[in-house]
Amino acid sequence: MKMAAEEPEAKKLKLDENQLSENVLFGMGNPLLDICAVVDKDFLDKYGLKLNDQILAEEKHKELFEELVKKFKVEYHAGGSTQNSVKVAQWMIQRPHKAATFFGCIGTDKFGEILKTKAEEAHVDAHYYEQSEQPTGTCAACITSDNRSLVANLAAANCYKKEEHLDLEKNWKLVEKANVYYIAVSFVYFELGKSCYSVQVVYSSGQ
Repeated sequence: MKMAAEEPEAKKLKLDENQLSENVLFGMGNPLLDICAVVDKDFLDKYGLKLNDQILAEEKHKELFEELVKKFKVEYHAGGSTQNSVKVAQWMIQRPHKAATFFGCIGTDKFGEILKTKAEEAHVDAHYYEQSEQPTGTCAACITSDNRSLVANLAAANCYKKEEHLDLEKNWKLVEKANVYYIAVSFVYFELGKSCYSVQVVYSSGQ
């Protein structure tokens, strides 16, 4: 199976650019760096992966992500359900750039740096909370022929801290600036009090 081609050119929306502004859409969720590669059966067998399956990484998958990068030709994409959603929205809007804002947590590592670059390339205004306790969340997409096996390691994505990021004045201003909000259920589950707090305050402000 061939690697995914470059994203097609966006169809122009019948929408006045003056109706939109930077940071009009706000998303908050679990950011993952998607690492995609065509692999062989031996690689799947080594890590006990099944065709067309999707799992959360266990201890036995600890070395999978680094080996994938070293052994195969990989493509990187800014991933995670919420980040994917705001990225697609930005792609559809086209301009202005940074119409979509995204908050989430990553690690202070090379995968985190790659993720920041990929979000920037997608023109998403990503503001990550960076910490060093856990590595950046990753999702390995192991492709074989017409099949794929997904392995997600949430890691840093589960380490978001409201008081150290959302509560900062410069970040909260971005929340207040938005007109549309999208927060993933999975993020609400892990960060229940923090996410509900942001929704409650935005709602009470009339937005």
